[in-house]
Amino acid sequence: MHIIILGAGVIGTTTAWYLRQAGHHVTVIERQAAPALETSYANGGQISVSHAEPWANPYAPLKVLQWLWQPASPLLFRPRLDFAQWQWIAQFFAECRGSRWRQNIQQLVMLGLYSRACLGELRAHTGIQYEALQRGILHFYTSRNVYQASAKTAALMRAAGCERELISVAEAIAIEPALQTIAQRIVGASYTAHDESGDARLFTERLAALAGQQGVVFRYHTTCIGWLATENQGTQEIKGIRVQTGEQIHDLRADAYVLSCGSYSQQLAAQLGLALKIYPAKGYSATFPILESAAVPSVSLTDDEYKIVFSRLGNRLRVAGTAEFNGFETSLNPRRCAPLIARTQELVGAAVDYQQAEFWTGLRPATPSNLPYIGPTPITGLYLNTGHGTLGWTHACGSAALLTSMIERQPLAIPWIAPQF
Repeated sequence: MHIIILGAGVIGTTTAWYLRQAGHHVTVIERQAAPALETSYANGGQISVSHAEPWANPYAPLKVLQWLWQPASPLLFRPRLDFAQWQWIAQFFAECRGSRWRQNIQQLVMLGLYSRACLGELRAHTGIQYEALQRGILHFYTSRNVYQASAKTAALMRAAGCERELISVAEAIAIEPALQTIAQRIVGASYTAHDESGDARLFTERLAALAGQQGVVFRYHTTCIGWLATENQGTQEIKGIRVQTGEQIHDLRADAYVLSCGSYSQQLAAQLGLALKIYPAKGYSATFPILESAAVPSVSLTDDEYKIVFSRLGNRLRVAGTAEFNGFETSLNPRRCAPLIARTQELVGAAVDYQQAEFWTGLRPATPSNLPYIGPTPITGLYLNTGHGTLGWTHACGSAALLTSMIERQPLAIPWIAPQF
């Protein structure tokens, strides 16, 4: 088949690779000048099965209320006159129920384990280099309440197959000596030895290059502005897409279409009457050049109290975190960057160059449950691979492999709940 993919982030590009490997002709449509220039540009860098706890959990409602008016809080809702935002929030609170939380953790762990294995196979097959480290992910805690709550989550993850083990402070420092600087403040830790880290943008760029060598066509500076759809006896079918390149508008046609436009997937789907439960969660990152290698972590770290992650990417330290629900607003707010700087200073001191830091913000496509949309839609010819929130890099390979199996109507490697509309 000829398949058009909308979006050349880590999800769209990985989907293009897997579909091409299965023998399909693939065209990728991307409005930017190159792959991975939006949500995938500067994320936290973690392949983190151990980060499978949804934002929507039994503890979230109280935390959200406590954080509501704190500008530097890890999770910040900025109420707007926006029906979609309030609808999403209502659905978010519904997902906080214990039964839903446990089910969502199981699904996220299952997808994460599968995806991590798929990434390893892809890396072995292609030899792709993206500043990857297979040294695990270590969660550390400076709040006893947060640690105790997280211990329950870790137990659920272990039951689902994730090897996230509770460890002592001494064990944590033995695994990552850079934690010695804050050892007196750490009250507990957990470690997932098989989790990884790496540069998602570099991976996406290099996988796009490999896919291009295999025959995938990437059309950059090209924006989808509408659908060509027909309706027969109440069933819609996609016949093509209308795109704009510069001043030119033209139509493209294929046998099937995959929507992987991150937060903007919701807007494109709405043109067809599909109501995706996706809302943009604005995240921030800071990337610091490393000055003193020995003082900077080489094991990827997660600071669960502040919801900040630290990943070493070659000679750089990537620090990322926070989520702000404020529509499609993308300006860089220095107040939201400040916690990233402060926590980095506490951890590594003068071991990185703060003057040369690169700050970034991007919109992560969040669903209330944190589960992505992977699969067919009620509209013939249209498939989804979107809504991965903070776990797009973690779930990219597994999601692409699953969707390829669905398109080919092959048995799935793991059970997956199809999107509900």
